[in-house]
Amino acid sequence: MALDSKTEKQIKELQEKFKNSGQDLNAYLEGLLYDRYLTYWDYIHLDTLLSLQVPRTHFPDEEIFIGYHQITELYFKLIIHEIKQVLDDKLQQADFFQQKAARINRYFKVLIDSFDIMIRGMEREQFLKFRMSLLPASGFQSAQFRMIEIYATPLEHLVEASVREEFSSKESIEDLYENLYWKKGATDLATKEKTLTLKQFEYRYTPRFIRIAKEVEGNTLYHKFLQLPETEQKNERLIKELRNLDVNVNVNWLLMHMGAAYRYLNNDRGKEISATGGTNWKQFLPPSFQKVHFFPNLWSQNEKENWGREWVTHTFNTEK
Repeated sequence: MALDSKTEKQIKELQEKFKNSGQDLNAYLEGLLYDRYLTYWDYIHLDTLLSLQVPRTHFPDEEIFIGYHQITELYFKLIIHEIKQVLDDKLQQADFFQQKAARINRYFKVLIDSFDIMIRGMEREQFLKFRMSLLPASGFQSAQFRMIEIYATPLEHLVEASVREEFSSKESIEDLYENLYWKKGATDLATKEKTLTLKQFEYRYTPRFIRIAKEVEGNTLYHKFLQLPETEQKNERLIKELRNLDVNVNVNWLLMHMGAAYRYLNNDRGKEISATGGTNWKQFLPPSFQKVHFFPNLWSQNEKENWGREWVTHTFNTEK
């Protein structure tokens, strides 16, 4: 049977490909004779994926809690995947940057919109019981979210708000890291002692965080924007996406967590219930307290000073 012209062309292209890499095309063709057809469930490792939800209690809603957090971490992985493409880009084109920023915003929008699963998707009574079997684990220990922050902006922008002005880009990575805002969220306010949650987290991830911070020093998303040609920096679509990214990560995502915390960690009389891991969420989560901006150069002084304040003011007035 004669081969059609398209097949002949493809075989020649394959021969060239394998020849250039010192491989034998015939050996690969023989392998194809014995290879199984690919299935959907094998390709995405479905059975393995569905086996990873392992509750520690008998409460049905714990499986929702586990599944949602796993989905969140998968989206974080996709976000990091997009960020790395921008950081590796050598062409310095605003259009490419804007497209990737738009993808990242879509991922965060899905996460923000889906947070009702956490806010309204579980019975409060079940959550308050099964959470006690999770100690001292906490969503605070999401390393990928911290990596997103490190990839997005220099560490001096992530220093705890009350002392941020004391630090500059001239500080060492190690000194800046020791003063990152999120560490205060897992430190006992009275004794200044780190919680076990924070100690575990630092022991597990500090070397990786420091390594990443050094790898992207001068090459975060913030720096990539500043490195664009002056005309490209004025790209309105890119500026809009970067401002949206700042709001999605540093306001909206935190506000969703605030909503969940108020639902599950305040009793009927408004008394606060401790978060798993002992994180002081009322001091840690409000965006108006932390005032973290990935792209501070894209916001006016008034916008930065009033960062997220309207929502938090409304919430605390309602609580009272």
